[in-house]
Amino acid sequence: MVSWALHRLSGLALVAYLCLHIFVIHNLAYGPERFDRVMELLGSPAFKLMEIGLLGVILYHAFNGLRVIIIDFWGGTKIQKQLFWIMMVIAAALFVAGAAPIAGHLLNALAH
Repeated sequence: MVSWALHRLSGLALVAYLCLHIFVIHNLAYGPERFDRVMELLGSPAFKLMEIGLLGVILYHAFNGLRVIIIDFWGGTKIQKQLFWIMMVIAAALFVAGAAPIAGHLLNALAH
């Protein structure tokens, strides 16, 4: 039940990110100066932290979605809890690998 709720919430978070992405790209229509201002804001430490969170949301949603596909199409209902933890371990490993460079950029920005 918790994984179901988190899957829906992560989907909503991804829709919110998509809207933000469309807004950013939309700013290209107003010239490079405005787009550069928006990109400067997105390069701030707060947005770097949100980027790390976005990576976590993407990985959770993707790997839980794979788990749901396995359960639905390959009869994985008997091992759904084990599948959840297997998928989350894989997602966590990828999260650490992906978040490390972003965190490095964040720490670099905070140091300067």
